[in-house]
Amino acid sequence: MQQQSSVTVVGGGVIGLSVAWTAARAGHRVEVVDAGERRASWVAGGMLAPVAEAAPGEEELLELGSESLRRWPSFAAELARGSGLPSGLRREGTLVVGVDGADRAELDMLADHLASLGRTVTRLGGREVRRLEPSLGPAVRRGLEVPGDLAVDNRLALAALRAAAEAAGVRFRAGAARRVRPGEVELAERTLRCDVAVIAAGARSGELHPALTGRIRPVKGEVLRLRARPTALPPPARTVRGPVRGRQVYLVPRDDGGLVVGATQHDAGFDETVTAGGVRDLLADAERVLPGIAEYELLEAVAGLRPGTHDNLPVIGELEPGVLAATGHHRNGFLLAPITADAVLAELSGREPPVAGPVPAGDGGGRPCKW
Repeated sequence: MQQQSSVTVVGGGVIGLSVAWTAARAGHRVEVVDAGERRASWVAGGMLAPVAEAAPGEEELLELGSESLRRWPSFAAELARGSGLPSGLRREGTLVVGVDGADRAELDMLADHLASLGRTVTRLGGREVRRLEPSLGPAVRRGLEVPGDLAVDNRLALAALRAAAEAAGVRFRAGAARRVRPGEVELAERTLRCDVAVIAAGARSGELHPALTGRIRPVKGEVLRLRARPTALPPPARTVRGPVRGRQVYLVPRDDGGLVVGATQHDAGFDETVTAGGVRDLLADAERVLPGIAEYELLEAVAGLRPGTHDNLPVIGELEPGVLAATGHHRNGFLLAPITADAVLAELSGREPPVAGPVPAGDGGGRPCKW
């Protein structure tokens, strides 16, 4: 594709903004079409934790996430310079903790799995975990320290990405796309012309192009935002995550005593209702790990729709000439933003991308990465 092309990005979440900012900095004329809906990026916990979230059978996702994680420090530094705002990056690391016997066995399996891949984590007993994070409760009996994993304040990062994109010359247009074809994006009121359209509309991406139909599904996640009151113990400095009675829970700290607790996971279509049961389970599991959370102020209960794929790998690359996809990132939108933006820029510039393009229509998932 030619340099200085006109690019229309459909979607104003972390992926769409990262693609738009990166393309504009490279000299492309970029417009973002943003429906203005509350999106998964606004709800996200902001974990940048490919190692702590590793799972057997997802080795390609681990490699992809690790490569993107290596790009995050420079991505964040450039973002702060380009926006004049804080990037929200946090470097304290992650603790994976377990409570009962089954949870501790799951931690041992994770550590063994990572060791089989040549990745090591530090195994800790309960007392060692509490020496690192004194606010954790006595029910925590086992832990894994993952110092290389990072986190980001999602809302600070989104504000910085929007400001950096605008400073780089990106134009923003409010509206919901109906269809994307080579060189055009159909809105309700008009059709936008461009050299290249990039579909980065999260869970709605599957509605925009036939090659994505059935390949992107919404995965509902409920998330709580809390803040420590002056009389309560402060939240941990590190991200704390792990199984509690078999359910995954994470606690991601924010500045000024803030804490994000998540997340439920349901295949519930486009339902974004926050349920009483979801809030109950999140608070119960979080309190088991961090007993002082009962004294925190509950600021927000919200649900978002992650764009899921068959194999949890994203769909990145050319769908047909003039149409690119950057979607299907599931729970890893913030983690994979730098490498996704680099991959789209490589496609725009006619270079070999750092990840492979999408699989042929009919396969349910993303495409494995290549190095």
